[in-house]
Amino acid sequence: MIRLFVGLGNPGSEYEATRHNAGFWWIDALASKLGTQPVSDRAYQAHVARVAGPAGPVWLLKPMTFMNRSGVSVAALARFFKIAPDEVLVVHDELDIQPGQAKLKSGGSAAGHNGLKDIHGQLGTPDYWRLRLGIGHPGVKAEVVNYVLKKPSPDDRTAIEAAITKTLPAAELLMRGEMAQALALIHAQPPRPKPPRPTELPPPKEPL
Repeated sequence: MIRLFVGLGNPGSEYEATRHNAGFWWIDALASKLGTQPVSDRAYQAHVARVAGPAGPVWLLKPMTFMNRSGVSVAALARFFKIAPDEVLVVHDELDIQPGQAKLKSGGSAAGHNGLKDIHGQLGTPDYWRLRLGIGHPGVKAEVVNYVLKKPSPDDRTAIEAAITKTLPAAELLMRGEMAQALALIHAQPPRPKPPRPTELPPPKEPL
């Protein structure tokens, strides 16, 4: 079950609407849904909220350490409250997924994401859960840094917001430890439209 939800991003108004802050957007949406708001907590160098979950307290965390030091906040809170790595969900932007899509997984590499790299190092393991919010790829590796630190297009922002809305209901399943159901919900594909029924041709006229 998940006891700690972490959203990755960079602090400051200049980064607020950038692609790299998609994890922050998700945590803010979850906090709003749960009727709370993360507040500054110097002990964890983060904005933190605590809510009542189905099986006990659950924390929402937005590290304020900048992306490449995200693990400092995550590890500090997890260790204090004795939260195991497999009880942590990190929500982050994902270059290899298109805007509007999201994927849930446990473990794996950081795939070049600096926030995940630091969390790996601070927790001492990659065995935590991740919710990957697609932001798309600029197509050229050299452009990645500028790309993630810029605002998405209005269409892409709308698509990312739609993915956040779609995945939020999985939070309660994750808090209850119903991981398979959460995976199924997040990875469910919209139903394909039914093909139009063939038009029936009128019967041929009899010859006169």
